[in-house]
Amino acid sequence: VPLLQRCIHLLLLPIHILACLGLWGSFCKRVFPYVMAKVAPVYNHKVYKQKQELFSTLRKFTGPSGQLTLLEIGTGTGTNFQFYPPGCRLTCSDPNPHFRKFLLKSLSENQHLKLEGLVVASGEDLQEIPDGAVDVVVGTLVLCSVGSVRRVLREVLRVLRRGGAFYFLEHVAADHSSWTYFWQKVCDPVWKCFGDGCSLSRETQMELEKMNFSELNLRHFHVTPYWIPTSPHIIGYAVK
Repeated sequence: VPLLQRCIHLLLLPIHILACLGLWGSFCKRVFPYVMAKVAPVYNHKVYKQKQELFSTLRKFTGPSGQLTLLEIGTGTGTNFQFYPPGCRLTCSDPNPHFRKFLLKSLSENQHLKLEGLVVASGEDLQEIPDGAVDVVVGTLVLCSVGSVRRVLREVLRVLRRGGAFYFLEHVAADHSSWTYFWQKVCDPVWKCFGDGCSLSRETQMELEKMNFSELNLRHFHVTPYWIPTSPHIIGYAVK
């Protein structure tokens, strides 16, 4: 694996030079939303049943106000909006401001939601959201690309009210003895370059288990085709 990774790093040398000059990151930030606008609906179709089942339980975490207050981190193009219950008070957070026009289009197609705010911020720094302010935090395909999973989860716990829940769906590292994991490690350098920092081999379950959640409901599943390095997934929710 290290030998193959070195070969890939050599092939990616021009991109690393552009990154050092500060050009590659800004280019990706502008282009990535357009890519996701095409890719996200295809992915959503593949995991539609899983998302529908997962988000069907959102209402049970409605707070004392009687309205579900939901924060979605890494909202992207807003492909989860269709699964949220009517009247849901929604705050969207994403570090990439170039997603805005796609997000607003999704909101216009899901008028059953009440938008509370749009925040340009990473999951590691949600300072605009007060402590214990939300009933539910949602993050799908987010923890694979953040700088620090632990810092994101600490922020999630901070903004959740007691008894609130964090809903997640993530592609994760495969079994370490499998060929899938081998190719995940080999392809990781390329994937991170073209996937806005996304890692194929994150041990997200371990990070969730280390956090101070009172309850963790998690299961594994695979997205087809099974041979792709992003096939292994986890899905579930954790209660504060």
